[in-house]
Amino acid sequence: MKKFLKLLIGLLLLPLGWAATRAVFALLTTTTPGASAGWALPTGFLLAVLGFFLLPQAFRTYVLGHELSHAIAGLLMGAKVGKMKVGRDGGHVELSKSNFIIALAPYFFPFYTALVIGLWYGLGFFWDVSAWEPLWLVLVGMTWGFHITFTIYMLSQHQPDVQEHGRIFSYVVIYLANLFVVSLWMIAIGEPTFRGAAASLSSETVAAYTVVWALMVQGWAFVQSQFLSKK
Repeated sequence: MKKFLKLLIGLLLLPLGWAATRAVFALLTTTTPGASAGWALPTGFLLAVLGFFLLPQAFRTYVLGHELSHAIAGLLMGAKVGKMKVGRDGGHVELSKSNFIIALAPYFFPFYTALVIGLWYGLGFFWDVSAWEPLWLVLVGMTWGFHITFTIYMLSQHQPDVQEHGRIFSYVVIYLANLFVVSLWMIAIGEPTFRGAAASLSSETVAAYTVVWALMVQGWAFVQSQFLSKK
């Protein structure tokens, strides 16, 4: 029953996914990053993508971040964290409770990107690190590229985290959460504001659900005219 409800929620969220995609694209077209961000972020991202295909894949590193993401989400949701196992072929962390946020966290929380950002601002409290900003942005791009490539690859495999909550629901939640992270980053490095992003998402959401409702009404009218009216 829970899976069926999540399936319905996932289907209901599909138009929101389309609206969020259009809103993020609108943010992207209005974002003018600084000189360093303009080349450093995409360079780091490209290096990560090339590394995924050309170098030995760092599965153990990914699994470590994956399980730590489960653990962090669990702690934030009030769960107790037990033993953790990490290996090249998979891992596991013991948690006193779970929900869809805890289960899906590794697929939308870029653990190593958060680590790099946290380290940068932590060091910034004690030293002037502005001269190293290009290198930091390359590392941000690399770690985010690492997150995206491995997330796509892992979702193409059998994942118990996804199976537990249903594919449609899980994929929609993961997609929306990743778009949210991208939006936060564009707001941080460019001109967009939270208010502007929220306004764009709101208008796109209303438009998307209006279209869906109109299609449903037209579909029902077609069914009535072709089938129900003949009875």
